[in-house]
Amino acid sequence: MKTWQIDINCDVGEGVGNEADIFPYISSCNIACGGHAGNQETMLKVASLAKKHNLKVGSHPSYPDKANFGREVMDISNQDLIQSIKKQLAAFDEVLEQEQITLHHIKAHGALYNQTAKDKNLAKLYLEAIIDYKDKAILYVPFGSVMAKMAMEKGFKVWFEAFADRNYNSDLSLVSRKDENALIEEPEAVLQHILPIIKKGKVLLVDGASKEIQANTLCIHGDTVSALKILMYLSKELAKNQVQTQK
Repeated sequence: MKTWQIDINCDVGEGVGNEADIFPYISSCNIACGGHAGNQETMLKVASLAKKHNLKVGSHPSYPDKANFGREVMDISNQDLIQSIKKQLAAFDEVLEQEQITLHHIKAHGALYNQTAKDKNLAKLYLEAIIDYKDKAILYVPFGSVMAKMAMEKGFKVWFEAFADRNYNSDLSLVSRKDENALIEEPEAVLQHILPIIKKGKVLLVDGASKEIQANTLCIHGDTVSALKILMYLSKELAKNQVQTQK
């Protein structure tokens, strides 16, 4: 019988405080490093806990905009954005060195993630900011995005990411959080959403059609209200569907 493997990641260190609950059910985590949330204390606490759970640890840089949780496009100069991203990653590096953890991946957060997926200039800027990590870390990026194409052309190693708790538009962008159907919060619905992604390379869109997609890793947002309930459900149901979580 055929089996599938998938990595499951969560964005953490964002002030929710549920890491101890969700870490047993995931295989990688993206830790906020001061842009939209987090500070040295939270980074250290969450990274240490991730190490105990043997998770793949990644940094989660953002626009430096805690007021809007990094979810709004920010009016910031190119140089200031590059410096901010570098500063966030450097702060996280200090934590990893202290905890003797190897950086596994980098995943942009919120508006920075969404904008670099489609904006060539911003994607180029982002890759310039993280160029020192090209041979050290994998980039979590959306399948079919400008970001993915440019990163691979520049020699970065990428993992395609899909979202387990978010609905998709026809262009594979995420339905805006301003729309009531943006989130998928019921565990059963999340399972039905991700099984075709994992097994068939297809995602069901909000217009009822389906589209090709590839995913090495699936994200469940740590601040989704039902995140723990979803993860506990998937830990049982994925195995029943011949899917193993990639520890």
